[in-house]
Amino acid sequence: MTKDRLYIFDTTLRDGAQTAGIEFSLEDKISIVTLLEQIGVDYIEGGYPGANPIDTEFFSQQRTSRATFTAFGMTKRVGRSAANDPGVQGILNSRADAACFVAKTWDHQVATALEISLEDNLANLQETVLASVAAGKETLIDCEHFFDGFKANPDYALACVKTAIEAGARWVVLCDTNGGTMPSEVAAIVGQVLAVAPGSKLGIHAHDDTGQAVANTLAAVQAGVRQIQGTLNGIGERCGNANLVTLIPTLVLKPAFADKLETGIDAARLARITQISRAFDDRLNRAPARQAPYVGASAFATKAGIHASALAKDFSSYEHVPPESVGNERAIMVSQQAGKSNLLTALARHDIVLAKDDPRLESLLATVKEREAIGYSYDGADASFAVLARRVLGTLPDFFQVESYRASVELRHNARGEEAIVTEAVVKIRVEDELLMSVAEGNGPVNALDLALRKDLGKYSRDIEDLELVDFKVRILDGGTGAVTRVLVESRDGTGERWYTIGVSPNIIDASFEALYESITYKLLKAAAAQATTGTPV
Repeated sequence: MTKDRLYIFDTTLRDGAQTAGIEFSLEDKISIVTLLEQIGVDYIEGGYPGANPIDTEFFSQQRTSRATFTAFGMTKRVGRSAANDPGVQGILNSRADAACFVAKTWDHQVATALEISLEDNLANLQETVLASVAAGKETLIDCEHFFDGFKANPDYALACVKTAIEAGARWVVLCDTNGGTMPSEVAAIVGQVLAVAPGSKLGIHAHDDTGQAVANTLAAVQAGVRQIQGTLNGIGERCGNANLVTLIPTLVLKPAFADKLETGIDAARLARITQISRAFDDRLNRAPARQAPYVGASAFATKAGIHASALAKDFSSYEHVPPESVGNERAIMVSQQAGKSNLLTALARHDIVLAKDDPRLESLLATVKEREAIGYSYDGADASFAVLARRVLGTLPDFFQVESYRASVELRHNARGEEAIVTEAVVKIRVEDELLMSVAEGNGPVNALDLALRKDLGKYSRDIEDLELVDFKVRILDGGTGAVTRVLVESRDGTGERWYTIGVSPNIIDASFEALYESITYKLLKAAAAQATTGTPV
């Protein structure tokens, strides 16, 4: 049987950016695109070019390698042409491959929010789509408040869908903007929309205000839509958007969907979704939800003795899918086998191959669990995991040793009597038999330590010339000023590769230094691997 193609549209960087307490930097957006492409989503909506400097800069370059790079905006304003509408032109002139325009489809909103006639709203919609298609953009229309609009005036809501399709829109997306529609209503309304547009041109965009965004999305898919929209970990305005981290495994693993539909996500990509979900939360500087479906730490955890006994005989007793299928692990006292399988997969990402019965694997697993118990989290710090694994396995080269370091922050007065903050760091390292000392000033102790540490690495200095610290995040693991601190550092090099390292300590400077040290060590591992492949110095 031929399967229908279901397309996955991610709006983490646009609709997710409206989450209270979340502000994405340019570097955040670039990094999150990498996570999304590892999952294998089809569309990445990056924001609204022209709305703010970060989004404008983000769309000044092509940011995706696989997914369709999508810009968001509004249909043209009444009283001016699409060619003279700065918002529309900002999208059409961006480096985006696709353009998603939001259009009012509820007659009440057209009258009260836009204060224009229903006919003018349709004309604006039509002209915007025509202009976008003429500019060579794959065009999507987000039908805002569609379900509320359909219940109030079905003829007008359907007229908006028909207008967009006839003007050349590739997708018309039905939005449950207020998040108050029930799954049964979604299914019934989608069935009526199919009378004027094929499911292969329809999408669903659900909000979670009744806790049913995932259910509404699945109901729409079963009714016939072939594009779903959502966000990583369900972030979004108010109660959030449909959670792609829940939807994707359901669509790929559950026969009700998998037998009829295909996506661009294979088993290998799906097996990374737990790690990606947790890495995203680390990026947001928040704790992952332990009871999140599929990816939560408790998703496959069993505490009750009778359940553990049944699991020992048949894992399917209390597991609806194998935890390893989504990259998670079984948490019961009687078995750590799933943990080993997870570890072998993570090692393979770094070209470390071990047999399942290798005794060193047990040692590494115990070390990882011990370190996670005191605050380390390797889901979001894969480079630190690579360094730790080689250290435990005895294969980490002895590039350099840190003899000592010191960082100081001093309030001084300059010659004009003005106050100035001066931060200085001193680092002593040993490279083979050579003792090297470097001093640097920086914008804060972490920056000063970073500069001092990289200032002179002896024979390895050339290998880290293109190393750059991109981002630095701090999370307090326990309350109070004396709490344990976790630091996540993002680095990149001249090839464009990015990696993450972690440090944990009661002392924020010590935690930061650990993460910086491991970032440099990982870069030297990369350089050594490249040299071994080419036979020449990097």
